[in-house]
Amino acid sequence: MNNINTILFDLDGTLLSINMNDFENIYYKSLSESFKDLISPDEFMKILYHSVVTMVKNTEHRTNEEVFMEAMKGHVEGDLEKYSEIFTAYYESGFKVLRDAVLDTKEMQTATAILKEKGYELVIATNPLFPKSAIDQRIEWSGINREHFSYVSYFETNHYCKPNIQYYQEILEHIGKDPKECMMVGNDALEDLIAGRLGIKTYLITDHLLNRNNVEIVADHVGTYHDFLEFAEKMPALDQ
Repeated sequence: MNNINTILFDLDGTLLSINMNDFENIYYKSLSESFKDLISPDEFMKILYHSVVTMVKNTEHRTNEEVFMEAMKGHVEGDLEKYSEIFTAYYESGFKVLRDAVLDTKEMQTATAILKEKGYELVIATNPLFPKSAIDQRIEWSGINREHFSYVSYFETNHYCKPNIQYYQEILEHIGKDPKECMMVGNDALEDLIAGRLGIKTYLITDHLLNRNNVEIVADHVGTYHDFLEFAEKMPALDQ
């Protein structure tokens, strides 16, 4: 623990206390509704699913946005630019309906403020499946201080997705850190804990625990929001 100076945080279910079932139900319904004049909701969802899977599986050094839009292009009829315009409009105005799925919690707001005060570099390592506007909105909903974080992964700028280990390697390269200097905090047993394979310490948050693939949970630390707050309080202050 003495070497750690950087804490990476997942967003949904970690920094942002959110009911994922409610989130997904509201999100998919509202997004598909935005495209109803072009395509039926069922057909849209099939294309969206295929495009997201293609993006998640990508291992080439291409932005997630490029991979996603190319996958979309192969399955939509008509002008892809029209689809792109609707996506942009939805994330700028319609996405805010997801605010209803956010739960009230203060622990992570306090924990991140404490860690920042103690001199730790903080990073938001959210799976970059969403455009910057959507990620920034969710950061705002979380109540954390965006200025405390030196780096955020985005759909437009990152080239890989979780659980691809290259996702974490890209972040480490960008922030100039060795894995042994870092800890990953998240609620997904696969997508977040896989960072441990690089030598990054891991902390599994259990309040909104996700383990869709029933993987073996191997984490350096496991606890609730309250436990992590106590953990942050006990972390040593760094020389600044």
